[in-house]
Amino acid sequence: MNNNHFASILLDWYSRHKRDLPWRNTKEPYIIWLSEVILQQTRVAQGLPYFEKFLENFPKVGDLAEAPSDEVMRLWQGLGYYSRARNLHQCAKDIVAIYEGKFPDNYKTLLKLKGVGSYTAAAIASFAFDEPVAVVDGNVFRVLARYFGISTDIASGSGKKEFEKIANEHISKKYPAEYNQAIMEFGSLQCTPNKPNCEDCPLKLSCFAFNNGLVNQLPVKVNKIKVKERYFTYFYIVCGDHVVIKQRSGGDIWQGLYDFPLEERKIAHANEFKELSILEKLGLFDPKIHFNPETRFKHILTHQRIFANFATFVIDESHLSKLQKWAEENGYELADFPKLESVGKPRLIMKFLNGEK
Repeated sequence: MNNNHFASILLDWYSRHKRDLPWRNTKEPYIIWLSEVILQQTRVAQGLPYFEKFLENFPKVGDLAEAPSDEVMRLWQGLGYYSRARNLHQCAKDIVAIYEGKFPDNYKTLLKLKGVGSYTAAAIASFAFDEPVAVVDGNVFRVLARYFGISTDIASGSGKKEFEKIANEHISKKYPAEYNQAIMEFGSLQCTPNKPNCEDCPLKLSCFAFNNGLVNQLPVKVNKIKVKERYFTYFYIVCGDHVVIKQRSGGDIWQGLYDFPLEERKIAHANEFKELSILEKLGLFDPKIHFNPETRFKHILTHQRIFANFATFVIDESHLSKLQKWAEENGYELADFPKLESVGKPRLIMKFLNGEK
């Protein structure tokens, strides 16, 4: 099968099966960029409400650039990968400051933007400016690996280069935007990771994986990620209609988001609660303590598994000013509940506050 035939089959399939998504009906680079950043490592069903919220609050790139950081992080909370939100905000600022509010119109210059890698740059360049440069995401890896029988590890540097080369060899020069959308949509709906619909696939007659019984073996990804387990004890300190919070600094997960005072344990046993150092400091306020070591929240990140227990400390309102001083001296903040609601928080904290398990 020649290259044009491969592309034409995908384009024909796309014309009949594509989903009607809002970022597909525009050439506006800001909308395309916003959708691609939000949808990275996120399912469409989960990402669509976030996309709509961002576009409603920040209809232009200048609006996003001028927004307070806390507001951006609050709208992002629940999506994870919070460095993407910080990069999104900084990129908007750079576009306004360096490029006079206009996105660069070519792949090479787009790559210079904060947080914009080869995939996002290719998406913007092709969707907004019809530059024939191929996008390569998980869906594209899967379609190409199965169809052409490529067994190179997609997680390796050499694998990424090989797939990008093949993808660019097969992109439709006449319809680059539609082709990129088509191959990604094909991987999302037809050539899925599990139980792909091979019987009704228009490419099956020339698909290497289908004809050689390798559909479930391709693509190849060698998992080299070491997952670290961490054990947190959070202190939910309430005094009247105020709660003690802390903004997380750099050098660890959830930078810029807000959580509660915590102590990290080296082992899983939550019954070490009585040995935690913060208890002596909080004892000065004679709190009522609610702690169940059996109630544990689990949160999975790419490189980490977080196991968290929460201890609730209810302090009498007569200690409010004293607690505020203590909070400030220890790098915390005494905030009212509307403030707690308005700031960006990790999903783990939201689950606790919402009573989820």
